[in-house]
Formats: sequence, structure tokens, C-alpha cells
Amino acid sequence: MIDFYLKKGYSLEWIEVRIKAIINRKKLTKTWKEGGINDNVEYAILTNEIYKEWFGMTAKEYKEFKNIRKESLRDNMSDVEVLLTDLGELAAREIAKTKKPQGLDENIVIAKKGGKIAKGTRNNLEKELGSSVVTNNNNLKYKYEKNELLNNK
Repeated sequence: MIDFYLKKGYSLEWIEVRIKAIINRKKLTKTWKEGGINDNVEYAILTNEIYKEWFGMTAKEYKEFKNIRKESLRDNMSDVEVLLTDLGELAAREIAKTKKPQGLDENIVIAKKGGKIAKGTRNNLEKELGSSVVTNNNNLKYKYEKNELLNNK
């Protein structure tokens, strides 16, 4: 996996963050399974709840913001964005391990709490930086044209 990302031009720092995020995501889905979540649609709903809390957008909206379509959203995040996503998921996982939610509705509540923790960190960092850490930059070597986007919707 390291070689794959190196060949695509990613830095070692970004690769390290991304690989840790993949591992933590696997742990989160395992925790969600223990809470009765087994459907890919439900995983997407829970992920969107985390994203909406800290990004202010669903995964689909964030992909549009970054001008990507089929590409991996996380592969097009900055290292800070990956870390904040990971923090939201890690917080949701730790809260779920304590609260033991069952079913989608209870897990949504926990996912939102995880996202709020990441949002608090985002807000603190942005206050110190004086600028947003959410960026529309992507890692594509090309850009989609607006007409092409309209024709493929």
C-alpha cells in the first residue's frame, strides 16, 4: 500500500496518516457490527453523520466540493482532513464501546457525538491558524470540466 501511494505522489507523512485511518476505520466497522449494523447503506449513513458534524457536508457533498466523482474522498483529503475524520470515527468507536448502542438510530446518536468531537478540534485549530482546514484541493492530476460534470450527472 505504501508503494501504491508513493507512486501516486503522496508524501510519507500523508501515507502514514492514511494507513492509520484505514486501520481505525476497520475497528469502527467492527464496533458498528457489534451494534447491529451490517448493511453498507447503514455504514454510509453513519459515516455521513460523522462528516456532517465536523465537515458540515455529507460525503457526496464533500466530493462535489473537491470536484471528484468516483475517486476516493479520503485519498483526496489533506493530512489534517484525514486526521479529523479519523478522530471523529475514533471518538464514535470509543463512545460506542462504552454506551453499547444497538441499531441504526442509537448508532446515529453516537456517530454525531464523534463528529462533534472532531468539530471541536477543527474549530480550535482553525482559531489558532486563522484559516479553514477544510479545503477543496484534491490530489487529481487533472480537473473535470464543468460541462463534463453536467453531462455525467
